[in-house]
Amino acid sequence: MTSASGLVRQFDAASLRRILERHRRYLAGRSGGARATLAHADLSNFTLKGAELRDADLSGARLAGAVLEGADLSNAVLFGADLRDADLRRANLTRADMKGVCLRGANLEGAQLVEADLREGLIAVQDRVDGFRILKHQKREGELDYAVMAGANLAGASLGAGVATAADLTDANLAGASLGGARLHRAVLNNANLTGAVVFGADLSGASLRKAIVAGVDLTSANLEDADLSEILRAPPPVIYIDDRPLADVLADHEAFCTSQGRTGAVARLGDVDFRPMRRLSKRQLTGLVAPRGIFFGLNMEGAQLQGSDLSGADLRGANLKGADLRGARLKGAQLVRADLREAVLGPLMIAEGRYLRADLTAASLRHADLRGADLRRARLLEADLAFAKLDGADLRGAERPRA
Repeated sequence: MTSASGLVRQFDAASLRRILERHRRYLAGRSGGARATLAHADLSNFTLKGAELRDADLSGARLAGAVLEGADLSNAVLFGADLRDADLRRANLTRADMKGVCLRGANLEGAQLVEADLREGLIAVQDRVDGFRILKHQKREGELDYAVMAGANLAGASLGAGVATAADLTDANLAGASLGGARLHRAVLNNANLTGAVVFGADLSGASLRKAIVAGVDLTSANLEDADLSEILRAPPPVIYIDDRPLADVLADHEAFCTSQGRTGAVARLGDVDFRPMRRLSKRQLTGLVAPRGIFFGLNMEGAQLQGSDLSGADLRGANLKGADLRGARLKGAQLVRADLREAVLGPLMIAEGRYLRADLTAASLRHADLRGADLRRARLLEADLAFAKLDGADLRGAERPRA
């Protein structure tokens, strides 16, 4: 960022450590604490991995090339900061003021940007000759003009016109985000969740929105020239009918079959069915459900009994499967991006003495899924995508895992 003479502040590593220590004391309410005021500081290429910068003032700071992986920048003021090529993977930028920030080439994969403000903004400083000068980020020759925000959580964020052209927002959560007027020309929004987002006047020309979720989004007001909208997921109909019967009734029959050990009801075979109108399937007894390629996006299925079910190729993105029993389930090629699988049971299912059916997650997409405490013993995870998945406390004994 160009500046008026004397505006940029220089810091050495020792001075910065002292400032960060005082800031930690400030946040903890301890004596000797002081809020970190790093406005217009030159911190380019500094390593600040995991730094505690919550509520800090970094307005106009030079952070180009800085390593801020896992840093806590929630509620921080980053107005007009230069974050070109910065490493912000898994950083917490919740409710950060990022108006006018330059993110060209920055990596925000897996970052939290809930309710962050990324609209345009300008910093003006007094100049003896020109009166006031607008500070501008300088674009280096040949520099890539996009940011990597794959898997970032931008729910409720205000992006306005400040997002870089050709940004990578694959798997990003943009639910309820304000994208009015955003420049997203040639952006990659594959698998992104845009539920309820406002896109009035947004430039999405040439953008890729393959398999994006656009429920509750008015796309007619956006520029979609040459955009790829293949397999986008729109809002479901209010009721789904299976052979002239409501889906709810068909599932009730299946549950009766399970609970009565086959004396009443009937087994449901529901391939390619959209289950979203059910709203919730939590704690339902649906053992042996046959629903390949079914749509369960965002559905509450906590504690559901799904042993031996066929959910191959199913869309389970963002589904709540916490504590669900999926022993022996077939989930080959299933989409489980951001699914909550905490304490889910995905171990082997005994079908006879000495015979077990293993849970099959071959080629499943588990990016950003939460598998903490899950039972994955002997599960098949060959070719599964576990990028940024949370596996703390998961039992993976005997599991067939993808090669590194």
